[in-house]
Amino acid sequence: MNYNDSYRPSGFGHLPVVTKNIIIINVLLFVLTLLLEQTQHIDLNKYLGLHYHLAPDFQPHQFITYLFMHGGFSHLLFNMFGVYIFGQVLEQVWGPKRFLIFYIVTGLGAAITQYIINHFQITEVLAEVNSIIANTRDPQQIADMIAEKEYYLNNNIIIGASGSLFGLLGAFGMLFPNRLLYLYFFIPIKAKWMVIAYGAIELFSGISNNPMDNVAHFAHLGGLFVGLILVLIWRRDRTQFY
Repeated sequence: MNYNDSYRPSGFGHLPVVTKNIIIINVLLFVLTLLLEQTQHIDLNKYLGLHYHLAPDFQPHQFITYLFMHGGFSHLLFNMFGVYIFGQVLEQVWGPKRFLIFYIVTGLGAAITQYIINHFQITEVLAEVNSIIANTRDPQQIADMIAEKEYYLNNNIIIGASGSLFGLLGAFGMLFPNRLLYLYFFIPIKAKWMVIAYGAIELFSGISNNPMDNVAHFAHLGGLFVGLILVLIWRRDRTQFY
């Protein structure tokens, strides 16, 4: 296969089994989340999104289930389009078992990376709240601070497949570095430059720490980094792909 070939994905019906089912599960859970919220006032993210370990709603299974939850249609569309584009190629290269392992492990890497960042941010906020509680005798203020503490913990949730998607992007860029992709469906760019560009943007955005930005940039970087490491490890056992 020529390095300079552009990539044209196949139709949904011809997708490999794992890629297809990842997309189906994400879409079904998104629809279910909307239905439960509108009809039963149940927020599925409370149970399946990844909470901080001190939050009352934290459960270990959330390190996996958060990958299949999304905060809005555009969030879902962007991530699933990426899985559709890169997932089918990588699953054909690796096979379904190794592809699924890659998808889950990069998602875990993304979660752990963001978790570490959140830990320092949350610890700082909790220290301030605990200091106020320790230095006041007003029962109402203490109750308010405890409620604020629980609200902050329960609403600090990580959701989305973006970490795994960035892992897929990194793997695609390593295995097919000169394959042309089309940014915004129009601008041709080689896969390796797209990986570098997205990595730089996420690093800058994460360091900037804009308080109005609710995107987990370090989760993206964590997924990308873990994906690159996995490809380097697996490359030792197989011939380089083109």
